[in-house]
Amino acid sequence: MVIPPPVRPPRITKFLKPYVLKMHFTNKYVSAQVIHSPTATVASSASSQEKALRSIMGSTQDVAAAAKIGKILGERLQLKEIPAVSVFLKREQKYHGKVKAVIDSLSEAGVKLL
Repeated sequence: MVIPPPVRPPRITKFLKPYVLKMHFTNKYVSAQVIHSPTATVASSASSQEKALRSIMGSTQDVAAAAKIGKILGERLQLKEIPAVSVFLKREQKYHGKVKAVIDSLSEAGVKLL
């Protein structure tokens, strides 16, 4: 059974930023995804758990892996013609280390940050 995404009233969707970057870090892997806010669907994602990327990366958990994930996500966003994203940081995430690596490599790939 497929559950459809929630439909938000238009008065709310005009104030939402259309694409939001969310990142998740574990002790083993790094993952990042861009979510389309009005439809609550994933526009694009990249993770160090993907089989194709594991062979390229030396380590799947350090800052270099986070930078590669940001670069790959930026390329995928360019292919889908998504020019800009806003960054959503959780309370415990600071602009430092892996978070900084993902965001900087995403902006170097040509994606604007709002």
